Amino acid sequence: MIADRPSDARDRPPTVIHSAGEALEAARKIAAGFAVNADARDRERRLPAPEIDQLSVSGLLGIAVPARFGGAEVSVVTLTEVFRVLATADASLAQIPHSHFVFLDALRRRGTDDQQAFYFGQALAGRRFANAQSERGGRTAADDATTLRRAPGGGGYVLRGEKFYCTGALFAHWLVVRAVLSDQPPHTPEGAVPKALAYIRRDAPGVSVEDDWDGMGQRTTASGTVRLDDVPVSPDQVVDYSSIFDGPTTYGARAQVLHAALDAGIARGALDAAVGQVARARPWFESGAERAADDPLLVQQAGELEVVVRAAEALLAQAAADVDAAERDPTEASTAQASIATAVAKVASARAAVQVSSDLFELGGTRSAAGSLNLSRHWRDGRTHTLHDPVRWKIQHIGRWLLSGTPPPRHGQL
Repeated sequence: MIADRPSDARDRPPTVIHSAGEALEAARKIAAGFAVNADARDRERRLPAPEIDQLSVSGLLGIAVPARFGGAEVSVVTLTEVFRVLATADASLAQIPHSHFVFLDALRRRGTDDQQAFYFGQALAGRRFANAQSERGGRTAADDATTLRRAPGGGGYVLRGEKFYCTGALFAHWLVVRAVLSDQPPHTPEGAVPKALAYIRRDAPGVSVEDDWDGMGQRTTASGTVRLDDVPVSPDQVVDYSSIFDGPTTYGARAQVLHAALDAGIARGALDAAVGQVARARPWFESGAERAADDPLLVQQAGELEVVVRAAEALLAQAAADVDAAERDPTEASTAQASIATAVAKVASARAAVQVSSDLFELGGTRSAAGSLNLSRHWRDGRTHTLHDPVRWKIQHIGRWLLSGTPPPRHGQL
C-alpha cells in the first residue's frame, strides 16, 4: 500500500505551549485518550491517523523549539517525561515523534538562521518530521548508500537511495534523509565519509513511502520504506551531519534518552496492566488468601517489579538531568558523563521493559494469557523497541569508563 499524503491538523491551529508545566499537562491529557484504543489499534494494526493529528494540534511537537523562535524550549528532563508518559499509554504512538525531536535538535546545532526560522516554524504549526536513515544493504547499520549529488549545472542536489524502518514516515510532512555527500567538503579527514541531512517534503517529486513494516511489536509506528528517485533538493534543505560529532556533543545522548523513555514507559504500562489483571485473578489455593492481591508470593513479585520500574524511571530522570547539565556547559567531561548516564538508563529501561512485560502474565495468572486481552502487546512492544540498538555495547562503554576513564565514542547511538 502506498500511503496517501499526510493530513494537516484538523480544523484548528495547534496550541502553542509556553512552559514545561503546560507540556506535561498536555502529554498526560492526550496520553489518556491514546490509551483507550491502544489495544484495538495494535490488534488490527490500525494506523493512528486521527491520533497523530491530535498530537499535532496539542502543541507538543513544538515544545523543543528554542524560545527565540517562539517555542517553549523545554528541558531534556521535561521532554523525556513527555515521552515516558506517552509510551505508558501507547508505545507505538510515542515512538512516532522521536525522530521529529532528534532532527529539530540537528537543526538547532547545525542549521542556519534561515533554516531554523523556517523549520522551527513548521514544527510550531504542527508539521511532522520523520526519519529516513536506516538501510538494509550496508555491512553495518552505520553504512549509507543513499547519495546527495550535485545536480547537473549546479544550484542544487539530487537525492537517490532507499531507506527502511522509517518511523513516522507515513504521516510525515517532512522526511529527513541521511545521505553521503558526493562532493567532499573542505577539511574532511582522510578516509572519512561526509554525510548530510536532507530535509525534503514528504510529497516531493521522486519520493514514495510504502507501508511495509511487519514487526511483531510497535506495529503502528507508521514505519514505511522510503524510496528516493532523483529527488531534487535545494541547498537550503541540506544540513551538515558529520560535523555534529567533531567536538563534545549531547546529540546522541539526547536521542538515546528519549529511546530510554520509551522503554521505561513500556515497563510502567505493563506493570499497570498487571495490576489490573491481579484484581481479576483468583488466589492460588495453597496461599489461603481470599484475593490474589493477598497471596504473599504474588505480593513479593509485584513489589520486586515495582522496584525494577522505579529504578529505571529514576535512572532515566538522572540521565536527562545530566544531558541538560552538559548542554549548559558542553565539555569533554560533561558530555561523556551525559552519554554514560544515558547508557545506564537505556540498559535499565530496556531490561525493565522486557522483564515486566513478561512477568505480568505470572501476576495475572492463566486468564491473562487469553488472546482477547492482547496483553502480549506490552512484551511485543518492549522486545521490538529494545532491539533498536544493542545494550550489550552500552555496557561495554560503561565498563570502560568506570575502570579506565575511557570516554564513550561520539555517535548518534550514545
